[in-house]
Amino acid sequence: MSKNIVILISGRGSNMQAIVQANIPGIHIAAIISNDPDALGLRWAKEQGIHTIALNHQDFPTRAEFDLALQHSIDQFSPELVVLAGFMRILSESFTQHFAHKLINIHPSLLPSFTGLHTHQRAIDMGCKIAGCTVHFVTAQLDYGPIITQAVVPILPEDTEECLANRVLKMEHQIYPQAIADFIGGHLTIKGMQVHNSRTHLQENGAIYS
Repeated sequence: MSKNIVILISGRGSNMQAIVQANIPGIHIAAIISNDPDALGLRWAKEQGIHTIALNHQDFPTRAEFDLALQHSIDQFSPELVVLAGFMRILSESFTQHFAHKLINIHPSLLPSFTGLHTHQRAIDMGCKIAGCTVHFVTAQLDYGPIITQAVVPILPEDTEECLANRVLKMEHQIYPQAIADFIGGHLTIKGMQVHNSRTHLQENGAIYS
């Protein structure tokens, strides 16, 4: 029997699209939820016949009330996994605890380096030789939590923020569906801040997977 997942987006949802198009065995994408009713990703998901929900955070007087409404919206689908795919909201501790160990995110840096925004330009400005992305379990602390997998790309001398972002995004679209497949397949075990995967992945294109 397929296991439900719910994906949260705020914009065009390119990672959401990559997940849908990956046709991951054993999952059913029960819903796409966005805090922005005008998110382009909602329109794309509707075209694919996926159930969508728009839950505008501006309709709620406090973050706690929005998070509770979001939690209730997700719970109706009894998901095995909740996937943040460009969801641009900082989630409360009560929300992250409610979905502990079944809430994951992808961040465009090699965590724990460069949490927050503008990760690519910061990596360039610091003279880093590599950059990448990280899939991790979500905790109340921003861009923190046990790391599931990472992918690495080189930073080239001529790189702009946009060039580097595009190169990293291609890796995001590869490792996020695989991380979801590994979770649903029961291959991940959390021990403290470490995630042990009974499978490892190393691709010839230079992306390195934990």
